[in-house]
Amino acid sequence: MEELGGGVDQVRGGAEERRMKMKVMVAIDESDGSFYALNWALDNLFNVMTSTSTIGTSTNENEGMLFLVHVEPIFHNYVYPIGPSGAAFYPASVVVDSVKKGQQERSAALLSRALQICKDKQIKAESVILNGDPREMICQAAEQMQVDLLIMGSRGLGKLQRAFLGSVSDYCAHHAKAPILIVKPPDEHHKKHS
Repeated sequence: MEELGGGVDQVRGGAEERRMKMKVMVAIDESDGSFYALNWALDNLFNVMTSTSTIGTSTNENEGMLFLVHVEPIFHNYVYPIGPSGAAFYPASVVVDSVKKGQQERSAALLSRALQICKDKQIKAESVILNGDPREMICQAAEQMQVDLLIMGSRGLGKLQRAFLGSVSDYCAHHAKAPILIVKPPDEHHKKHS
């Protein structure tokens, strides 16, 4: 019986070692669902990592690393026809620059909030802002960073909304090369924000 018990301890130790070395990516957007997913990951994955990493010494900088990724949609500078002859109108570069600056400030604020949550829980995290289609960029980033797990929140779109708008998490679930975990908020959280 003692041999079996020793084997179980060795298996547990191996699982803790794997968790310690995990590289996890959490996709962050303006939704409450993405922050719920971040908190879930910190509470359920990284508590184990921090408690086990204090036992041994870490030699690799990316052991137990968390990457926060936010994707800004590409701003399109459209041509608008105005006047009786339909002459083309381009928004002034000042307007375009203002919109881009506002977008960058919102992205920085979102990631700052997410990084503060990580800091409060004493978890080392890096943030990345990407530009493009969120569905494709998240999948590409997960592959390029060679993450062990991609975590996303669920906005809880209805069937009709999902059919018309598509779902970033659905797309990533089918196209990401890394394992993906979609964290759904509890029903009471979901009802409050509907």
